[in-house]
Amino acid sequence: MSIDCGEMKIEKEHFKDILNWINSEIENIQSDDMKLKTSIEDLRKQSKGRYNEELDTKEKLYNITHKNLEKYEESREKPYFGRIDFREYKGQKETFYIGKFGLGDIQNGDEKVIDWRAPLADLYYSGVEGKTFYKSPIGVISGELSLKRKFLIEKGKLKNAFDEGINEIMLKSDNEEGNSLVDEFLKINLNQSANNRLKNVVATIQKGQNDIIRTEKNSTLVFQGAAGSGKTTVALHRLAYLLYRYKDKLNGKDVLVIAPNKLFLSYISDVLPDLGIDNVKQMTFEEMCSELLHIKGKIYTKEKKLAHILEDSKISSKKNISLCSRIRGSVLYKKLIDDYVKYIEKKDLDMGDIKVDSYILFNSQEIYRLYLKDMSHMPVNRRKHEIKRYFKLKIDDKINKIVDKIDFFYDYQVARLKKTMEDGLDRRKKIIDIYDKRDRKKKEATITAKKNFEDYFDRWTEVDTSKLYEKFLTDQKVFEKIAAGKVSKSIWDDLAKEVQTNRQNNVIDSDDLAALCYLKFKIEGVPKKFKYKHLVVDEAQDYSSFEMEVLKEMSTSDSMTIVGDIAQGIYDYRGISDWNGLIKDIFGSSVKYFQLTQSYRSTVEIIEFANKVLKIQKNNLKAAAPVLRHGDSPKIVEFKNNRDFSENLDKIVKKVYDSSKNTIAVIGKTYDQCKKIRDYLKKYSVYNWNLVRENDDVLKDDKIIIPSYMTKGLEFDCSIIYNCNQSNYTESELDKKILYVVLTRALHMEYIFYSGKLSKIIADFHK
Repeated sequence: MSIDCGEMKIEKEHFKDILNWINSEIENIQSDDMKLKTSIEDLRKQSKGRYNEELDTKEKLYNITHKNLEKYEESREKPYFGRIDFREYKGQKETFYIGKFGLGDIQNGDEKVIDWRAPLADLYYSGVEGKTFYKSPIGVISGELSLKRKFLIEKGKLKNAFDEGINEIMLKSDNEEGNSLVDEFLKINLNQSANNRLKNVVATIQKGQNDIIRTEKNSTLVFQGAAGSGKTTVALHRLAYLLYRYKDKLNGKDVLVIAPNKLFLSYISDVLPDLGIDNVKQMTFEEMCSELLHIKGKIYTKEKKLAHILEDSKISSKKNISLCSRIRGSVLYKKLIDDYVKYIEKKDLDMGDIKVDSYILFNSQEIYRLYLKDMSHMPVNRRKHEIKRYFKLKIDDKINKIVDKIDFFYDYQVARLKKTMEDGLDRRKKIIDIYDKRDRKKKEATITAKKNFEDYFDRWTEVDTSKLYEKFLTDQKVFEKIAAGKVSKSIWDDLAKEVQTNRQNNVIDSDDLAALCYLKFKIEGVPKKFKYKHLVVDEAQDYSSFEMEVLKEMSTSDSMTIVGDIAQGIYDYRGISDWNGLIKDIFGSSVKYFQLTQSYRSTVEIIEFANKVLKIQKNNLKAAAPVLRHGDSPKIVEFKNNRDFSENLDKIVKKVYDSSKNTIAVIGKTYDQCKKIRDYLKKYSVYNWNLVRENDDVLKDDKIIIPSYMTKGLEFDCSIIYNCNQSNYTESELDKKILYVVLTRALHMEYIFYSGKLSKIIADFHK
């Protein structure tokens, strides 16, 4: 509930004081900033391009102070969003204001605003009134929480404030017993219009989300989140928390964010800098593999393959594509690659001893022991390099021993000669010849030993991983020894033929990328450039188990944040259909699993409609629970022709704009269908519509036409699903998931258009 007038007056006075203090701090920092900048310019002129230690120091200091200045300047708009009153055990009650940034007085060190990621701020998100505690680096701090207050601040002005009493502001749905509870402050924030960028939500993080955000770093975290539960937002805020909490051990360069497509990367691009995160690498899985494998040709992406499956009318063709993709993404395929690496290892053991003539420099048994046992934990090529490095430390001693044997051999010949011949000129000549031969032999042995050593490792060390994968599929002996009885010969031949055809066309199927990367890791090791201390994987249900194994290999400490929604698994022919299977097969028992069912995106009516589609999917997921924010029910509209559709659409656009909303998406099932919609709207609509292409990285307009599979993670004020009839959306499991995805994109308004017969998925419950 809103606070009373007296309390509001006090808060406004405090807010005014804080703004005055911030302005004063900005003046001081700006003064220091300018002095440093002038000093740097002078030092640059003096150094004339040469290294200058003082210049280097001052540039680093300037970067710190200037970043601090930017933080204070941004805080003028909204210095804080919350307040808690907390009395530590045996201490006095203190008031703490919480904001996006920690703000402290430079002169006396007083902390005016607490950073939202600080341990104490946990009480704002998860604490309850009365006796409570929070965890800090020095241990558990117990005490009493007497107030949680939330502030509505817009453009540098305090508009309102709400106190979170236990039974005061929590509002219960008057429609359904047990429905979601949500506070006034959250409702105001959720009613805002969507734009083409994800926002930071530090002011409205809920308890369940906060628990995920503050989970410790050194573990794999998997969380299943219903549509609109803030999966991506929570994952990125968790990253901001980890970089703050472990700032001495983790920085942006140590982190990789894997997102489903370029459009999604663009959508989240402003959040990380907005949360103070710099230098984090953000890529799609295909981009990462392309860089890692130095791919110069085209990649047949999973989006293009999905479009092919959706548009191909031949059921047999769909089944074959799906089956081949499923095999290549499976744990079985990963195990077959493991067996193939062992097969390569055994073939590598045909090299024998390293010899000099009849002398053994290094025994094959020692090489095999090092290769197969002592260094078996290393990638194949690295083992060979390590064996070579280890032998190099011993080679001089080994050569000396061979030289000693040569000495012994020729000394023995001299001794025999002395016994069998009397002393004289002939004997002395023969002895000199023997010593000359010995010296030549020793010299030759020393040179030959080093040459034979280098030749041995030149023949043995390098395995070309770029060619291994095709050999894996095309070598009949490999199939018989490794895959026979596990994969049918006909499917194996199909896989081989596909890979060979792709190579000839300079194309790589995205389904082969996991195997190619994994082979490289096992043979050459993970390149240092591709080792990360933490990975964030969004829309994880769309990755295969094998792809997740590849990403795990790149994590130096199994520190990962994996987020997704099985209900939105539109790549179910290759992706993950069950988190338990992924955890068991890839990550093991160290995983921490969370589930978020609360949906903050859409109105109650939109979520309840989408939940009916969720219910008929083959999964055991809990239905999304909407927050208490009502609106119009989704409208199902029949259209006669595309002119009729366009005219209806124009009326919807006007209604959206009249409601002070902005973003509108017409969602076609495939890209080809979207191109046709664009042509219809060019002809009949009074508005301009932008078609989102498969490689686009930016949403260029508020009115877009977009394929269903590109809407993942995005949200719009109003969504229009095009032609949800029986032929376009069948009763297949894939179509149920695609329809669920598109039905959960709208924040405020939703329209489902169809011509002919309405899809049975909807018709069965819309009567």
